[in-house]
Amino acid sequence: MKTLLKRISLLAVCTPLILAGCNCNTATAQQETNAIDKSIYENLPFDMPKVEQPTFPNYEVNILNYGAKSDGATLNTEAINKAIKDVNAKGGGKVIIPQGLWLTGPIVLLSNVNLHTEPNALILFTDDSSAYPIIETSFEGLNTRRCQSPISAVDAENIAITGHGVFDGSGDSWRPVKKEKLTDRQWKNLIKTGVVDAAGKIWYPDAGALKGAMATKEFNNPEGIQSDREWGEIKTWLRPVLLNFNKCKKVLLEDVTFKNSPSWCLHPLLCEHITLNRVKVFNPWYSQNGDALDLESCKNALIINSTFDAGDDAICIKSGKDKDGRERGAPCQNVIVKNNTVLHGHGGFVVGSEMSGGVKNIYVSDCTFLGTDVGLRFKSTRGRGGVVEGIYINNIYMIDIPNEALLFDLFYGGKSPTEANEDGDNNLSEPTVIPATEETPAFRNIHISNVYCKGSGRAIFFNGLPEMPIDNVTVKDVVITDAKEGVVISQARNVTLDNIHIKAKEGADLQMRNVNNVKVEGELRNIGNKAETFSFN
Repeated sequence: MKTLLKRISLLAVCTPLILAGCNCNTATAQQETNAIDKSIYENLPFDMPKVEQPTFPNYEVNILNYGAKSDGATLNTEAINKAIKDVNAKGGGKVIIPQGLWLTGPIVLLSNVNLHTEPNALILFTDDSSAYPIIETSFEGLNTRRCQSPISAVDAENIAITGHGVFDGSGDSWRPVKKEKLTDRQWKNLIKTGVVDAAGKIWYPDAGALKGAMATKEFNNPEGIQSDREWGEIKTWLRPVLLNFNKCKKVLLEDVTFKNSPSWCLHPLLCEHITLNRVKVFNPWYSQNGDALDLESCKNALIINSTFDAGDDAICIKSGKDKDGRERGAPCQNVIVKNNTVLHGHGGFVVGSEMSGGVKNIYVSDCTFLGTDVGLRFKSTRGRGGVVEGIYINNIYMIDIPNEALLFDLFYGGKSPTEANEDGDNNLSEPTVIPATEETPAFRNIHISNVYCKGSGRAIFFNGLPEMPIDNVTVKDVVITDAKEGVVISQARNVTLDNIHIKAKEGADLQMRNVNNVKVEGELRNIGNKAETFSFN
């Protein structure tokens, strides 16, 4: 009888835990995430600590036990967030989203929680903008207001999103769409809803989004909006990034798929020790500002074994814009980008243009770009400030790049005097040199090797500032076939081109202007304002 009573008592204790979908053995056991191959840190060209991986107590709950329903109609925001809060309160563990179609509003991840998605779990974020409050945040490098992200975390530590599920941001209900990017039939169907601008060229989801666009002079941050009422009137213009982690430590995204984001897709900001492993990101090619990954002012990061298909830049390194970025003063540093594939995007691997806090110690290796507008893309402009240095790129494979395979452009958003010269005159007046200040961006100490590309527009373009030439760049062991145009270098110094195999279909293989100490296949060149052309062997 005593034994029976003990069994009944034990059952009474454990039953609530079982009903909550949790593991009773939580005292000391830890669930470790997949270990990262230590060889990834071998032979790095700079010192970098190993990126710390999160671990979690052996405790788990299932959102089904919080009333979640997989019917595509029930809004599961409360159930998912309640499960996260409970696991956080217990000291950490795993929140399981099982197979099914789960409609939800914003999910807020908390410390020591692994949000784990089982195969065939499809998490669809509601297209009802009222579910996303307007918050103070940072977007495109500036302090501003946007709608709360569908997935967010602030000041969290030891967090993860893992498994094989899909997160869909319902981006088509937020994004403006340019007529030029659709077929006539697609455009006619689209404009049955929403509103179109006065020129008839851009569709917006509603009048508020159009009003926000009219209040925006540059990029996507509106000006002159003061009161909460005014912000509310343009709410749908304040489209959020799909995932925003701000000031978080020990972050893991592994195996999951993110797609159809309202603006940028993945935006880790001011995070430390962050890993993206075997992640997939898919955005429609027409998606306005549909960047796949914007790693901003982060320290110690791995971007590995992942696939990106973007409507804008794919793998992008940032550190804030102009005065806001300089005052933040947080460079993006110690980053390994390895074994990734980019299917589409404005750039395969990109630095900038918001890099005002600086970028340093970045290693990019063994990546494939398939039809990105530009392959390796470095961009900035006057007013940014910031130093980009210590960038090492090796083993890059590209096909069908319509513009440059390699681009350094410090006149982003405009044209340099050389580009603006449309009459073909090689005897331009001397470029205007303005004083270099804290607002002057600098690209220097960048080393690129073993790049192979079949099919490009212009093969390589260096477009530096007269007051701050692109400095100390090595490009070696490069083969670019079927390039429409060759290499153009303007406003650069201490550049080395070694073992370059490029034959332009049109014009010269190599044209240089305003360069100092440029070594081409062992021969040193100093060239003034009159362009000179050369051929590669």
